[in-house]
Amino acid sequence: MNRNFSRLFTPLLGLALVIITCVGAWLGPVTVASAETYTIRMGSDSGNLAFEPATLTVKPGDIVQWQNNKLPPHNVIFDGSNVPADTIDLVGELSHSKLMVKPNETYELEITDALAPGEYAYFCAPHRGAGMVGKLIITG
Repeated sequence: MNRNFSRLFTPLLGLALVIITCVGAWLGPVTVASAETYTIRMGSDSGNLAFEPATLTVKPGDIVQWQNNKLPPHNVIFDGSNVPADTIDLVGELSHSKLMVKPNETYELEITDALAPGEYAYFCAPHRGAGMVGKLIITG
């Protein structure tokens, strides 16, 4: 019985491989969009009160991580007057108002489908007056 199974299984496996190869050739290469994790440093390496990078483009599924770098304390506050209109209600959930003071302390935000494509301005509350502002651009 084992020998009969082997005789039947081997040709079927070969046929399955041929079918998979033909379908793959017909469909062409398949690109899988993968999520990325991006880090924004709070306070530049040179000691400036800035987010680095100041502007970042992301897509749903990506994760943005703000990392305390230089001259703390820092936080991340999204500006309700500078986000897409249909996401104003989410500004409080996006923001991290707690001051981060420890070296390399982080805040992470997953970009979800609930966030409309567009520009999202944010700032560090203690250093906004010094120009510590940033922008996320969310694509569809």
